[in-house]
Order: sequence, then structure tokens, then C-alpha cells
Amino acid sequence: MKKRKKNLGNRVWFIDEVRGIAIILMVLYHLCFDLVYIFNVRIDIFNSAPVNFMRDIFAGLFIFISGISCRFSSNNFKRGLICLLCGIGVTLFTFFFMKNEVIYFGILHMLGISVILYSWFEKILNKIKFPIFGIVISGLLFYFTKEISKYKIGIWSFSVDENLKKWLFPFGITSVDFHSWDYFPLIPLIFVFFAGCYFGVYVTENRLPEFFYKLHLKPIAFVGRHTLWVYLLHQPILYGVLYGVFYYVCPFMANVRL
Repeated sequence: MKKRKKNLGNRVWFIDEVRGIAIILMVLYHLCFDLVYIFNVRIDIFNSAPVNFMRDIFAGLFIFISGISCRFSSNNFKRGLICLLCGIGVTLFTFFFMKNEVIYFGILHMLGISVILYSWFEKILNKIKFPIFGIVISGLLFYFTKEISKYKIGIWSFSVDENLKKWLFPFGITSVDFHSWDYFPLIPLIFVFFAGCYFGVYVTENRLPEFFYKLHLKPIAFVGRHTLWVYLLHQPILYGVLYGVFYYVCPFMANVRL
């Protein structure tokens, strides 16, 4: 398949911009999350249905765009491995320094493994010659597996041995005592990722409207090109700033209501 050269002149800027917006909204969401669950600030709207809906939409969009990005890389295995190792690093950091907020399988774990799997099975995936078929199949697989956490696939229910559940959390099946501060299971989310991989064919073959390939918001596009660094650094920075504000600058702000 025809691919664009990996340089700034040939970037799909709109994809960078959307990814930048998604990661900025994620940072804002985590800011509110820290305020509510760590610093006891009451934000009534935080757990509302509209906020949860928007959170899921932009998280899904970020995963979808990550799938698109695989069509531009010449070494997806390396990209996936770096992402996975960063995820493992986050797990180790939270385990040793944030005992109550450990991330066992977050978005970096999920994306890292997905990219690695794509690098292994790209030739097989490309046997679907019409990308729209791949998108539809991925969508159907997502639909039929979206309730796997409730032990359902489509209309069929299943059971899992309790001793086995503790090993299946990467696949969306968890035990009652499992808790991950950030949790993005492979199933069903890998199918959102694969839908992005197939949509990426249209992107790389210049089959999208011209505005996809033009730069509109340079600062947002810059953020979109460096999402891994933003993800790795934003929580330590947020936590450090909030800790300083609530315990040194304005200690009276704790337990307030917004």
C-alpha cells in the first residue's frame, strides 16, 4: 500500500490536531479526577452521564487514531514495545510510590500490545482488500464483545473460574478485588484500534478531503505529535502542583465544593 514519507511536510495535520485535542481533554479529565479522589474537592458534574460519555468518546478516538498511525510507521514493533515498556514503567512507579493509585493495565499497556500485534499480523490483516470491510468487521467484533466484563459475548453468557480471573484482566475479565486506577482492556478496545488501522488506508492513500492534510492549529498539532510524553509527564506535574497548592499555598481549599 502506498504510504507517505515520514516527515513534517507530509504529515496528516488534522489527525495530529484531533489527537492533540483528545490528549488535552484527557489531561483536564485527570486534573478533575485528582481534585475529586485525591484532594477531596467536590465537583458535582464530574461523574455525570455527559462527562462519562465524552470521556469514553475521546478515549476511543485516541485509540482509533493510534490505529491510523500504524499505517505511517516503518517499525511498528519498536513503537509498540516502547509504548508497552512505558506502560510497565507507569505500573512500577505507581506501585512503589502511589500505592492507592496503581495502574495495572492502562492505555499505554493496551496500545503497546495492540501495536505489537498489528506488526505481527499486518500481512494477514491486509488480506482484507477493501478497508470498509475491515472497519465494519472491527465494529461488529467491538459490539459483540463490549460486555465481556459482564461475562457476555453477544447474546451468549459464559463463566470463568475464580482462580483464572486474576490472570485475565488484560482481556477485560476481572476478579472482584481487581482495581486499576487507569484501565483499558484489550477486549473490546483492540477492535477500535483495528478499525483505525483500516481507516488509515484511506488516510495514507490521500483519499480524504484536503483539509485533513493542512495545518490549522500548530500548538495543538505539536501536542498531538508528542502525546506519549504528555501522558507520561502530566500526572506527576498535576499531582505536584495540586499538592503544593492544597498543602502549602492554600490549605483552606481542601474539601471545598465546586
